[in-house]
This record gives sequence, C-alpha cells and structure tokens, in this order.
Amino acid sequence: MHKENLSAAEALEKLKEGNERYLSAKTNPGDISPQIRQKTCDEGQAPYAIVVTCSDSRVIPESIFMAGIGELFVIRVAGNVIDNHQLGSIEYAAGHLGSNLVVVLGHEHCGAVGAAMNDKPDGYVKYITDEIRKAIGEEKDEYRACCLNVERSVSVIKESLGLQEGDKLKVCGAFYRIGSGAVEFLD
Repeated sequence: MHKENLSAAEALEKLKEGNERYLSAKTNPGDISPQIRQKTCDEGQAPYAIVVTCSDSRVIPESIFMAGIGELFVIRVAGNVIDNHQLGSIEYAAGHLGSNLVVVLGHEHCGAVGAAMNDKPDGYVKYITDEIRKAIGEEKDEYRACCLNVERSVSVIKESLGLQEGDKLKVCGAFYRIGSGAVEFLD
C-alpha cells in the first residue's frame, strides 16, 4: 500500500514511475489481493491521485500507472469533460480522502474529440461535444485538439475550485498514447 497524503509532487512522480513500468509490462503488479480489499473495506481509501479521464475502454488508469486497489480515485466521462458532477467528485477526493493531485488524462484517437471536430451529433452526446468545441474551436489537428480539451478541463477545475498558486491541491494535464502506452504530462 502507498504512503497516505502524498504531496502533489510525490504523487506526480509516482504516476510517472508507474507509467514507465507500464511501457514494458505484460501484467499489472498493482495490489488487488484479498488483503488489500479487506484493508480498504475496513479502513477506507486514501488514493494518492485523482485521475479524470475518458470512458474509452482502452484508457485504464490503474493499468497505465501500475496502481492497485485504493491508489487512484478515477473519474471517467467521455471526452474527459468537466461539469458539476466531476467537480463534486474531485472536491470529495481532495477534501475527504486527502488526494493532492488531479490529473486530467486525454488520449489519442478520442471518439468524443473526433465527434466534436467532424460531426454534428444530437441527443445527449451533443452535451459532451459542445463542451469539447468550447475548448478546441476550429482546430483540425487531432493531437492539438485533444491537448486543448485537456487544458480547458484543467482550467475549469482550477477556476471552479478557486485554486491559487501555492495551494496544496495541484491540477495538471496529460496525454496518453494508446499505441505505445506512454503518458506525456503537459505541465
């Protein structure tokens, strides 16, 4: 189990080290044992980082960062967009569970970003693509559009939670390359 209440810098380093191990791994050594399940059941969770990412089935933060049960507080929504539900989840994990780092993790070949760039969706999907369009404008480069979308989510989190320079809670963006498994931290 990890040390509780890691600083944002310690949590970021732990994520980077986990991703480095992931690049050549065939299995995830994260602790999913009956003992850790019981321990987190009895004692609760103390995730060292909050990861806001897309619902894409190829983007699995616990694997990407080689984490086990109780280590990451993962919030998934198509296009990793932010609304009051995600903000409430972040606020909970930071305020009640002691997490000091939020990572907004976008990824290549994101269907939601692609839809915002190329389609005119209707129904409930339009709520997601409308948010993404606010971030990307007329951008047509997929990588740049994904990064702009991440940057917008980072800004929304910081502004909505009133975060200032020097606050304990840090927010950063990242981009996951599905093909290689590498995570590029944008900040």
